[in-house]
Amino acid sequence: MLLQIIAASTREGRKGIAVARWMRQLAEQHGGFDVELVDLAEVGLPLFDEPNHPRLGQYVHQHTRDWSAVVSRADAFVIVTPEYNHSFPASLKNALDHLHREWAHKPVGLVSYGGVSAGLRAATALRPVLASLRMFPAGEAVSVPNFSQHLTDDGEFVPAASAEAAGKAMLDELVRLTGALRELR
Repeated sequence: MLLQIIAASTREGRKGIAVARWMRQLAEQHGGFDVELVDLAEVGLPLFDEPNHPRLGQYVHQHTRDWSAVVSRADAFVIVTPEYNHSFPASLKNALDHLHREWAHKPVGLVSYGGVSAGLRAATALRPVLASLRMFPAGEAVSVPNFSQHLTDDGEFVPAASAEAAGKAMLDELVRLTGALRELR
């Protein structure tokens, strides 16, 4: 089973990529999945520009066909997202909107980070979008408050014990959900 860790922030100088790298490492140690980090900054999708609705899967642009191939090979996802203005970043919404059936019937875990709010408003705003794509958000999630306090001078993310425990619980749930949803795909 392949788990893709999707790093949602694409800003220059972003710090949250360290949270995504930590999540990748935690998932690799967990052992329930093969793990791949998908960095939206590297994917570099333009604003949604397909002439046909994604539900049809009739993609005319190579960047969308490439993105479809990446997402199609995953069995489950963990989305690592910051909170921007009480929601999730436009880069993530754009990446989700480019596709449709590639997301369907796959479980997704959420890792949110931010200041005092821990990115929880971003996670809350994201859930209905995921549901409309027929994804299954795990009940277990990771919320990292004041995440910049957990960054070393080298930019590495060192989580609190509570984040580590929440991440393991989320991965356990994703393994169960992935197996249960396999027949729907």
